[in-house]
Amino acid sequence: MNTRDIEAFVAVVETGSLSAASGRLHLTQPGVSRRLRNLEDLLGVALVDRQSKPLKPSAAGLRVYELGRGVLAAVAALRQGAAPDAEPRGEFRVGVPPFLAEPALAEPLDVLRGRYPGLSVNVTAAWSPSLVPMVENGALDAAAIMMPDTETLPAHLCALPLARSAVVIVASPSLAITRDAAGVVPLEALASHPWVLNQDGCGLRTAIRKTFEAAGLPFRIAVEAYGAELQLSLAARGVGIGLVTPGALARSRHREALTILNVPAFTTGLRAELIHLPTLGPLAAPVTLLRDELIHALGGAPGRI
Repeated sequence: MNTRDIEAFVAVVETGSLSAASGRLHLTQPGVSRRLRNLEDLLGVALVDRQSKPLKPSAAGLRVYELGRGVLAAVAALRQGAAPDAEPRGEFRVGVPPFLAEPALAEPLDVLRGRYPGLSVNVTAAWSPSLVPMVENGALDAAAIMMPDTETLPAHLCALPLARSAVVIVASPSLAITRDAAGVVPLEALASHPWVLNQDGCGLRTAIRKTFEAAGLPFRIAVEAYGAELQLSLAARGVGIGLVTPGALARSRHREALTILNVPAFTTGLRAELIHLPTLGPLAAPVTLLRDELIHALGGAPGRI
């Protein structure tokens, strides 16, 4: 088996086209196509769906891609040197969601760069649901994500716990939201009020929307606002209902102007994890260091958000 054929296939999957893969590998497009066909002929399966735009791996191709990345990582490790403590070099592609951008991009990356000066750390910021497939298809080596407890990750991804938290629904008393005799707020009482939440793509926004849709209730957005403090400021003014972690609420200067609502119909928690494919090769040590530094930055082992 020729590792150059594997390299071509991996490049096609990660770039989504033969032309882009040829640019990455500095080959002609027919040359990339020939290497891809060589690997398919050897394995006896179609590795990509040639009708899809961009090109996507077949079911068999996805598994071969994961294994192929492991083979290439092992080859890269051999090239770096046989010693187990050989210095990692090259590109380290990391994804972070907006909420974790500040703690992840400050001291953790400083420590990472200081420990591994040969690594070029490239950071992509995106909502967690978008980061997961980027790790799956190899566009990212690792990603720190925040997901509702109701959401599960693909079984072939490794998830290292970083932190977790409850999630609370808050509102200004001026909204006069109906409660029952026990102080419980039924979901129906919230349906007549709009929300102040992150832009579409946020996992928590998706979770609360699905809760309302499952109950057959309307779900309206008053304002899409980035950042917990801005959202709490708007919620405190009575613009809409907010969704926040207890830690973010405790740190907010608007906390006294907000009431935590008891909504048993929505009890989703939030977890932060560092995800990666099973085989990391020479990036295993940097990923471990990044995990440890993120846990420290989030305040525990694992911390609470």
